[in-house]
Amino acid sequence: MKVLVAGASVAIGIRLVPQLVDHGHEVTGTCRSPDKTERLHGLGAEPIVLDVLDPDAVRKAAVDAKPEAIVHQATALADLSDFKHFDRSFAQTNRLRTMGTDALLAAAREAGVRRFVAQSYANHRYAREGGPVKTEDDPLDPTPVPAMRETEAAMIYLDRAVTAAGGIALRCGNSTAIPTTGWSRPCAHGSSPSSAMAAGSGRSFTSMTPPPRPCSRSSTTVPASTTSWTTSPPPSTCGCQSSRRWSEPSRLNASPACSPG
Repeated sequence: MKVLVAGASVAIGIRLVPQLVDHGHEVTGTCRSPDKTERLHGLGAEPIVLDVLDPDAVRKAAVDAKPEAIVHQATALADLSDFKHFDRSFAQTNRLRTMGTDALLAAAREAGVRRFVAQSYANHRYAREGGPVKTEDDPLDPTPVPAMRETEAAMIYLDRAVTAAGGIALRCGNSTAIPTTGWSRPCAHGSSPSSAMAAGSGRSFTSMTPPPRPCSRSSTTVPASTTSWTTSPPPSTCGCQSSRRWSEPSRLNASPACSPG
């Protein structure tokens, strides 16, 4: 299968690419700067320097690469430190989750892409009610703290835009990508990423479980689940429907159910 990974040089993307290649897939990986192309090439991908916020460039990249699947991993999370001004720190990532998602979905429609998988997020988004295990049927927090409202709106936008188009929004658990060792720092209190994180058809899905001790996950956890949902969705989990292939034109033309902000 031909797979276009947008954001192939970021924390998850750089680990996802070699797993896709190892599974025999032909990978085209995008990055923002030319100095990252050599590393992507070394991992087995065909690198493309691309600004995901440039719709024309994204359309051309998709049409030229002719992928059967697109994986949206584009973020700008490197060197984050100012969490007091959360929305300001995540402003670029929020644009990638809204305008970038729109550009990639439009390119997917034009290129006739069969499957679309996007990186979303789970932790701290749910209403403070019920037990520690959350699924897509549990409500999100209706009143996020003021400093995080733009970021939450961007994540909701991605979830709804992608799933309304028939794609998959993978709500990942809390993890810290360490360049040399993978995910090895303690996760947020009270939750750890599930190795079975996935999304049902037209829906997003998350499974969160309380860790008995600070969690330590290998660098394959999130990329592995992304790989399987990009190329061969596993059986349904926790009652969720298995994902269908990207094959319904009427859904590809669907409009997102909400707007950012």
